[in-house]
Parts: sequence; structure tokens; C-alpha cells
Amino acid sequence: MLFGLPGRYAAARVITEVFQPPIVVAVMMVLSPAGSPGFPETIWYGVIAAVFTCVVPFLVLVALVRAGKVSDHHVSDRRQRGPVLALSLVVVLAGLGVLAFLKAPASVIAMVLALVGGIALLALVSLVWKISGHAAAITSAAVSLMFLFGPAWWPALLLVPVVMWSRIVLRAHTPAQLAAGAVFGGAVIVGLWRMLLAWLG
Repeated sequence: MLFGLPGRYAAARVITEVFQPPIVVAVMMVLSPAGSPGFPETIWYGVIAAVFTCVVPFLVLVALVRAGKVSDHHVSDRRQRGPVLALSLVVVLAGLGVLAFLKAPASVIAMVLALVGGIALLALVSLVWKISGHAAAITSAAVSLMFLFGPAWWPALLLVPVVMWSRIVLRAHTPAQLAAGAVFGGAVIVGLWRMLLAWLG
């Protein structure tokens, strides 16, 4: 049944869970110091960024799911996405304050700021349309990897259609919502990160 409907559904479920936004963004935050001098000795700044931008918000989300306040940890109900993203934004801003106090590398600060902008825009869009957070996260990560470590990392882009396929199989998004998420992640979030990094030096 590997290529039958049950097999495709099981594979899609695994891909969706493995490449869910909190995990993908956490990896990128850990690697974000590579955009400034001092890496890998500065990787612990990335770990702190990952805790505030991914680990803590995800734990809060799980608590909300268990309390029955949110449908599931993917926040499938579009109406619940705005409040959840707003709460995540508060935690991320707190983390940004900690990183600034610790004088984190510019690449880390820039990536957290780009995430703040991305969360805010996604929250606004989610009020009227269920844009794909999975597609945004994996695309921004794949493109960011090439900026951080060079064009040899282009195979990471192959993960984008894989994740998008999983969301279609699970009927979580339409192709338009996935395409919009991919463009948002690869152009808007990465663009913000690059501009902020250039500004912060």
C-alpha cells in the first residue's frame, strides 16, 4: 500500500510533522549566527533565539490545544490563527530583548526581526485567508541556507515541493495558499532578513 492512498496519507503526515514551522524555524535560528563573523562559536546565540521564537511558543500552543482553546497544533482553524500568532509575537519580542541585551550577532537579530515582521503579516493575512505557514517556513529556510552557506545548498529547495505535496494530500491547503506561502517565505521573510542584516551591519 506504499503508493496507495493510505501510504500517501501516512507519508504526507510524517512530512508535515517533521517539517512543521516551529521545527524548521528553530533549525534556521540555530544556524542564523553563520551570517555574521564568529560562527560556530556564536551558535549559542542561535540556540537562545530558537528557544524564544520556536520552543516556548510551541509549548504554549500545545497547552492551548490541551485546554481546548485551539483545534490542533497546526492551528487548522483559520479563525484561531490571529490570536495564536499574536501571542507568539509577544514571546518572540521578549526573546529579541534578551538577544539585544546579550549583544547577539547582527545576523541573529536580523533573522528574529524578519520573523517578527513575517508573523505580523501572516496574522493579518490569516484574518481573511488561510495562507500556508508550512510553505512559508520551508521556503524561507531553503533560501536562507543558500545565503548562509552558499549555492551548493540548493538541494534544500527540493524540500519545498515535498512539503507542499504533503499539505495537498492532507487537504490542509489549496495550491494557491501553498504558492502564496512559498512566495511569502522565500521573498518577503528572506528579503526582510537580508535588508535588516545589511542595515545592522
